[in-house]
Amino acid sequence: MLLAEFSISPMDKGASVSPWVARSIDVIDRSGLPYRLGPMGTTVEGEWDEVMAVVKACFERMAADCERISITFKGDWRRGGGGRLTAKIAKVEATLGRKLRT
Repeated sequence: MLLAEFSISPMDKGASVSPWVARSIDVIDRSGLPYRLGPMGTTVEGEWDEVMAVVKACFERMAADCERISITFKGDWRRGGGGRLTAKIAKVEATLGRKLRT
């Protein structure tokens, strides 16, 4: 199972890129894969090919009207089942003995 945190944004659309970022979030949301939206990127969980298909779809949607795109990607693949999107946070909270402000 792959946890992939990525950010994709146009470099040629000015200071505010929220309309383009929102299009990527729409692609991610419609994929049906579990995800967590963050202020600097989004983490998606699924099988390798599923997650990479979402990343590719986000890129293709942005490339339709952008000349230059910045992409950051960080992945954590682990053999076995899913649920790590929330389990990793729960593990840290259990270790600390308290809920975090996430």
